[in-house]
Amino acid sequence: MLRVATARPVVEAIVVGTSAGALSALTILLSAFTGQPTLPVIIVVHLAARQPSLLVEVFARKTTWPVREPYHGQAIEPGIWFCPPGYHLLIEADRTFALSVDEPVNYSRPSIDVLFHSAAQVYGKALVGVVLTGASADGADGAVAIVDAGGLVVVQDPASAECSLMPAQAIARAKPQFVGRLDEMAPFLAELTRSTAC
Repeated sequence: MLRVATARPVVEAIVVGTSAGALSALTILLSAFTGQPTLPVIIVVHLAARQPSLLVEVFARKTTWPVREPYHGQAIEPGIWFCPPGYHLLIEADRTFALSVDEPVNYSRPSIDVLFHSAAQVYGKALVGVVLTGASADGADGAVAIVDAGGLVVVQDPASAECSLMPAQAIARAKPQFVGRLDEMAPFLAELTRSTAC
């Protein structure tokens, strides 16, 4: 595991991307978020567009934070947000959500890269990007954008992931500041949410 060597940043948002193996990984990660929500945690999971998502219902029982799906134009508030299936999710300059039906990116809509790129432009060094288990390279380019903007990138150790391709690609391309198992990532991210001045 590689820990952040510098002072921890003031964090204004966390973006998360995952695919195959997402349910078990997110269960460990989000269960660490307790107490009152202090910032938005915005999550893209690769889902089939024609199937309803049950992620809000599932994770509302696993954390004390509010869990929602955003609508187009909704103001971003503290809590956990899941991208609805069939849409790209973007962050606008006025810190509202935008939903797009543009072409898939990396064969996916929603695309992790689309979320990460737009969030990096808005939040800059106050953004944390998290890449978890998954079976594609989606998220690697977006993780590079977050690092280039001065943000922090946290990646699941591929050896501990149900599907190693997604975190391995993010590590190879973005050189993240923190790589670890889920049981190491969860308290680290939870501490960032507690120490932030949101």
